Amino acid sequence: MDINGAVVLVTGASSGIGAATARAVSLAGARVVLIARREERIRQLAEELGEDVALAVPCDVTDRTQVEAAVRAANGKFGRIDVLVNNAGQGLQATVDAIDPDDFRALLELNLIAPLVLMQAVLPQMRERERGAIVNVSSGITWSTLPGSGAYAASKAALQKLSAIARAEVADAGVAVSLMFPSITKTEFVGTVRGSVEDALQMEASSGLQPQSPEGVADAILDLIRSGDEQADLVPEEFGGTVKG
Repeated sequence: MDINGAVVLVTGASSGIGAATARAVSLAGARVVLIARREERIRQLAEELGEDVALAVPCDVTDRTQVEAAVRAANGKFGRIDVLVNNAGQGLQATVDAIDPDDFRALLELNLIAPLVLMQAVLPQMRERERGAIVNVSSGITWSTLPGSGAYAASKAALQKLSAIARAEVADAGVAVSLMFPSITKTEFVGTVRGSVEDALQMEASSGLQPQSPEGVADAILDLIRSGDEQADLVPEEFGGTVKG
C-alpha cells in the first residue's frame, strides 16, 4: 500500500499510539480520519494536521451505530477508506479469581468486538476496490504468562486469531490484514486499566522492559501498512519477540 494519498482511519486517535500513528501517516502524505471518544483532543489533532487532510469524528467504537456513522462521515469527506488501524483498547489488571465479569465483558467489547465491527464496516468498500490494508494492534503480553494479565492477554490473543483468519479470508480480495505487537509503551494506558492500576504499574516496573515511544510503534505500523506483512513486533527476543539487544 502506498501511503501517499491514502485515506487512513485510526481508532483511539486521541492519545498515545493512535495519535502518533495519525501524525506518522499524515507526514507520509495520507489523509487521516481520527476516531476517539475524546472530541476535544481529536479536533485539536485534526487542526494540527490540517483540516483539509484530517477529519475528527467523535465515536465510541463499542457502539455499532456510531461506527457506521463515522465511516459514512469519512466516505463523505474523502470518498473512501484505504486503511484501517484498530488501535483503541484498554487493559485489565486482576488475578483470575478477582476478575470482575462485567469488566471482562467491557474489555472484550473494546479490544475484540469493536475491531471486528470496524473491519466489517470498511471491508465491503475495500473488497469492491480490491485494495486495502487493516492493522490490528495486539500486545506482546500475549507471549507471556504474567499473573494478573489474564483478561487483557486473553482479549489480545483472541484478536490475534481473529486477525489471522481474516487475513486468510480477504487475501484474494487484495486486502492485507496485519497484526502489530507493541511492548510496554510510554502512554496513558496503564493509568486507565480496569481492575488495579497499582498492580499494573508494579507489573510494568518489575518487567525489566524499557518502555518504548509511541512514535516507534507508529513507525512500525506504517511499515506494516506499506508491506502488508502478516505481523511485526517490538518485543525483545528474551520475551518472545524479534527485537535484538
